[in-house]
Amino acid sequence: MQFPHPHWKLANLAAPVPTVGSLIDLCEENYELLLSVAPNLAAMTGEHRSRLDGSVDLHLEVLEQSRYTSTVRLTYYFCDGTDRVPEPDVTLRVYHDARQVELCGLRAGVLPVARLFEAPGLAQKWKVNLFVSKWLGFCRRQGHHFAVPAAAGPRPMCCAVGLA
Repeated sequence: MQFPHPHWKLANLAAPVPTVGSLIDLCEENYELLLSVAPNLAAMTGEHRSRLDGSVDLHLEVLEQSRYTSTVRLTYYFCDGTDRVPEPDVTLRVYHDARQVELCGLRAGVLPVARLFEAPGLAQKWKVNLFVSKWLGFCRRQGHHFAVPAAAGPRPMCCAVGLA
């Protein structure tokens, strides 16, 4: 099922120079997308996993909870020999009162995003937050959901991720 992006028009996404207002709108959209896959985020603690048949498990780790904010890590784990490799690996600060998500860290070996934290800041923040928006939208369309805290179980050994 395709979910529309209610805030965005093609002209906004294709704009050559983002504005502070468009970045704020994007951070609001990211908040809505994140809460669509983790609606109880403000009450969650620890590590959680969303499993779907035929898809890579999505991992959410709550790093910090306070009255108005949450800091979370969101990633897939892929196997590289005997190691689990997080890809992409994002750290997000969630402002529940302002209904905003701020990207605090992004590590992605496959995607060329390391340079995106260089100046000028606004354009680079736009690019990485747009990546987060697209990824969260993809996770939602796949059906990932963190509704009930997952039981802490043994982590799987290396595997053919997404198969069987």
